[in-house]
Formats: sequence, structure tokens, C-alpha cells
Amino acid sequence: MLVRKLKILVSRTDAIGDVILTIPICNILKENTEVSELHFLGRSYTEDVIDTCISVDKFVNADLIEKLDYKDQVKFLKAENYDAIIHVLPNLKIAKLAKDAKIPMRIGTTSRWFHWMTCNRLVQLSRKKSALHEAQLNLKLLKALEIDKDFSLEDLFRQFQLKNIAPLPERLFAFLKQDRLNIILHPKSNKSAREWGLQNFADLIHLLPKEKYRIFISGTKAEGASMKDWLRQLPEHVVDVTGMMTLKEFISFIYHANGLIAASTGPLHIAASIGNNALGLYPPMRPLFPMRWGPIGPKASYLVGSSCCNKCQEDVSKCECMNQISPKDVASVIKKWEKSADLVRI
Repeated sequence: MLVRKLKILVSRTDAIGDVILTIPICNILKENTEVSELHFLGRSYTEDVIDTCISVDKFVNADLIEKLDYKDQVKFLKAENYDAIIHVLPNLKIAKLAKDAKIPMRIGTTSRWFHWMTCNRLVQLSRKKSALHEAQLNLKLLKALEIDKDFSLEDLFRQFQLKNIAPLPERLFAFLKQDRLNIILHPKSNKSAREWGLQNFADLIHLLPKEKYRIFISGTKAEGASMKDWLRQLPEHVVDVTGMMTLKEFISFIYHANGLIAASTGPLHIAASIGNNALGLYPPMRPLFPMRWGPIGPKASYLVGSSCCNKCQEDVSKCECMNQISPKDVASVIKKWEKSADLVRI
């Protein structure tokens, strides 16, 4: 007897790093379930990330859906004829919408009260005190589809499948130097992570000689404006590329460079998940520590402060435990990249 294949919608409508750590679900579903199509519901700013994943058949833009009248939102979801939705990020409005659209299998966690009213397949999942990585925790939701496997972080890297990387425009490729190590520094975090601080990044830059390194400072246009005075003081082998690229272009730029250093941000997870050198800088406290949010990849690593300060909850740029990570320690990791560095990818 033929078994009908499932059309599945994975819902994660938050930031880039969170979305990247959800992506392994998509390939695992396709490898372990009879799937006809797999769609990903996310925000506009994450579309370029999802477009690089060959395991996702279609990106569904939550921002565009929200602009519709509610009846039209329901009509839109009904027209897609989904068999299942997986609420990786709990969201009351989306959970209600999925129920009203009568998606047959609606998967969520028992820890959200509204899932008891809107979902019909509940998974017991507590993230707060777990020792598992965020990407591993996301996979626990697949128990509802009878996928109950343990995946190591090494296993998970293969599941990213971020292989559809756009060509890098010539105007950006021209910045890269084939006779030096091209390193991206991403100092800011859009207030989503504890930051290492501009002075530490400046001290690091002075440890990386211009004869060996080409340094790029990345970030949004607004972040570039906030760092304007600091950027002016940097040496000549540093290039300001803040606000210069779309996300699709930035993903390609990361791919072609030799490595990236950042706090726990989307760009860090992009670099790690496409297999490039990625060094994350982390505080030691739960749930922000690298055991939960570390980069995943064969060339990914992290440094972490040795003790918790908890003084930086109001200002992520003033974190004493992040300052316990020294520029010399970061430079030592980067210098190890020299030994195994490829030339700029053509």
C-alpha cells in the first residue's frame, strides 16, 4: 500500500543564529520521514539564510502573512495543504493560526500553555536547565514524528546543507587579498549577546600584522555608524564593510574569507555551518554559555570567560567576564589558522 508523503512546515520566526541552529531539522526530516515538500516559516531578514539550504523547498515569509487579514492568513495556510507544522519557536499567534487552518499535525512543547489548546502532538521539552546544545534541543520535537535519535554536534554539521551559496559580486571579491589571511571581525551583536568590546578588538588588530592579514569589520549600517569614531582610528590594513552587503552577499563573503571572530551572533553561526574557520567569544553563565549556543562546524571553536560577573544585563558591551578573554588568546587561535589556511576560494 502506498503511504502518502508529508508536506511539513517548520516554524522559527526569530533571529539568524536561532534559525541556523534549527536548519538541521530540515535535512533530518528528509532523511528519516517520507516528505513531499519541506517549507520554512521565518522572518524576511532570514530568507537569504534559508535560501542557501538545499534541504528546504520553500521559504514562507511570516512578515508578509501578517500583513493579510486574519481570514486571508488562514486561507493562505489552508491552500498550502500542510500535513504538519513544527513550532520550534513557540508563538501564540502562529499556533492559533495553524489550528484555525486545520493543519492535521500540530507539534509543540508542553511548556507553553497555548500549545495545550492549539497543538495535538505535544513533546515534553525543557531547555532552561538542559546540558544539550540548542540545535540538539530543537531535534527533540521530532519525537512527535517518531524520530527519536541522538545526534552529536559532529553529526549535526552534516545536516546543515548550506550549499547554495551565491556568487560573490566582483566589487566585494576585489577586497580580498590572496597573499594574506582575510579575517572578518564582527564586534557588535544587535544586543543579542554579550560583547567583547571595541577596545579588545582594537588590541587584537594590533596583534595581526598587515604583512600577513587583511582585516574586515562587519556589521549593519547602524552598527557601523555607532562605531564611526572607533573605525577611523584603525590601521590601514583594516577595511570597514559595515552596511555594505545584503545578507546573501555577506554569506558569500564569509565563505570566501579565511575566518570570522564574533560573539554568539548570526554571522558566527553562518561561518561555522558553512565549514569555515569560526571563533566564538562567550560568557560562562547559563544559558548564554557555549555548551548551549556554541558554533557547530569542523573549523569552529570558542573561548569563554572563566567566571561570571552578571553585571552586564543592562549593557551587553560592558561584560567583565567577556573581558577575561584576552586579545592574545584570540590572536593565538587565529595564528593556528595560518597553518591550514587555503587561499581565497575562487
